[in-house]
Amino acid sequence: MPSLGELIAPRRMGRDFRWLLASSWTSNVGDGVALAAAPLLIASMTSSPILVAAGAIMQFLPWLLFGLHAGAIADRFDRRRLVMFANAARAVVLAGLCAFLLTGTANIWIVLAVAFLYGTAEVFVDTAGSTLLPMLVKPADLGIGNARLQAGYLVANQFAGPPLGAFLFAAGTAWPFLLEILCVLLAVVLISRMARTPVPPRAADDGAKPHVHTDIAEGLRWLWQNPPVRMLVLIILVFNVTWAAPWGVLVLYATEHLNMGAVGYGALTTASAAGGILATLCFGWLERHVSFATLMRVVLSLEVLMHLAFALTSTGWVALVIMFVFGAYAFIWGTISTTVRQRLVPPELQGRVASVNMVGVFGGMVIGQALGGVIAQFWGLTAPWWFAFVGAALTLLFVWKPISQIVSAKPVSDTQAIETQSNEPQSNEP
Repeated sequence: MPSLGELIAPRRMGRDFRWLLASSWTSNVGDGVALAAAPLLIASMTSSPILVAAGAIMQFLPWLLFGLHAGAIADRFDRRRLVMFANAARAVVLAGLCAFLLTGTANIWIVLAVAFLYGTAEVFVDTAGSTLLPMLVKPADLGIGNARLQAGYLVANQFAGPPLGAFLFAAGTAWPFLLEILCVLLAVVLISRMARTPVPPRAADDGAKPHVHTDIAEGLRWLWQNPPVRMLVLIILVFNVTWAAPWGVLVLYATEHLNMGAVGYGALTTASAAGGILATLCFGWLERHVSFATLMRVVLSLEVLMHLAFALTSTGWVALVIMFVFGAYAFIWGTISTTVRQRLVPPELQGRVASVNMVGVFGGMVIGQALGGVIAQFWGLTAPWWFAFVGAALTLLFVWKPISQIVSAKPVSDTQAIETQSNEPQSNEP
C-alpha cells in the first residue's frame, strides 16, 4: 500500500514538485488567516459597503495595472527567484501594517494602501508561481499536480486559515498578520530548496531581449489567435464579474443579513473548503470517467444555482450547506480550467498567457466587487446575489456550446508556435 506522501505527491513527479507543493501550502496558511482577518479589520473601521468592497478591490486592482508586465517578466527571468523575491516583499508590507496596528495609528486609508501594496507583490508571486508546475512535471501529470496544489489551497487557505484568522483577530488585531509574515517567510525558504532552477527558454538566450511591451504584445497576439484559450479566458472574466459582485460584501451579508457574527463568517469559508476537500478525493475518479466538457458545464450550472440560493436564504445553516457545494464545484472548475490552459500553451508563453488569464480573473473581481458594493448600498445586501444569478445564467447560455471546442483543442507545439510567429507580417520599423 503506498504511503501518504506517495499519495499526495507521487515520487514520479520529482523532489522539486514536493518543494513547490510544500511552499505553496505554507504560503496558503498565511493567506487563509488573512482571508478572514483582513475583511474583519476593515469592517471594524467602517460599516460602508463601498469601503468594505474597496478593501478587496485595492488588493486585486494591481492585476489590472501590473499583471501583463508580471507575465512578461516571468517569461524573462528565473521564475523561482521571482517568487522568492515577491514573497519577501509581501512580508515587508505586512510588517508595516503590524507596526501601525501595534502603535494604534492604523486607519481605513492605511489599510487600503497596504492592501494595494500587498496585492502588487502578490501579482508577481501568483504569475511566476503558476508557470513552475508545467516546467516540473509531464503534461499527463498536470491534472494531478494542479489538483494537489488546489487541495493545499483549500485545506490551508479556505479550511484551516480563516477560522484561525478570525480567532486570532478576536485576540488582537495584529496577531493574524504576524502569523502570516511567518508563513510567507517559511514559504520562501521551502521554495529555495528546489534542486534546480527552472529557466524559461527565452531567458536562457544570450542575445539582447526585446522591450517588455514587445513581449506582452507577443503573448496577447498568440492568445487572440488561439480561439480555445481565448474563449476560456473570456468565460473566466465574465463569471468572475458575477461571482465577485456579492462576494465583495460577503462579510456584511454574513454578519448583518444572516446574523452569523465574525466566527460564523469564517465558518462560511470553512464550509467551502470542506466541500473542496471532498472534491479532491473524487477528482481522480471524475477525471477518468467524466469528460472535462461535461464537468465544466455542470460546474457552471451549479454556479448559477448557487447565486439564486444565496439570494433566497436568510438562514445561517442553509448558507453553510450552499458554501459546501460551492467549494466542491469550485475546486473542480479551478483544476480543470488551469490544466486545460497549461496543456495548450507553449512553455515560453506560460507566464504571459497566465498573466492575461489572471488579469481576467482579478479584473472581473474588481469590476464585480465595485458593482456589488454600489448595488448593496442602494438595494440591500441580497441584491448583488440577484445580479449575479441573472448575469451568470445569461453567460452560461452563451458559452454552453464553445466549451466542447475548448476541451477538444490540441496543444500547439513549440515548433508550430515559432512557425506561426515567423509567418506573421514583419514590421517596417528599424
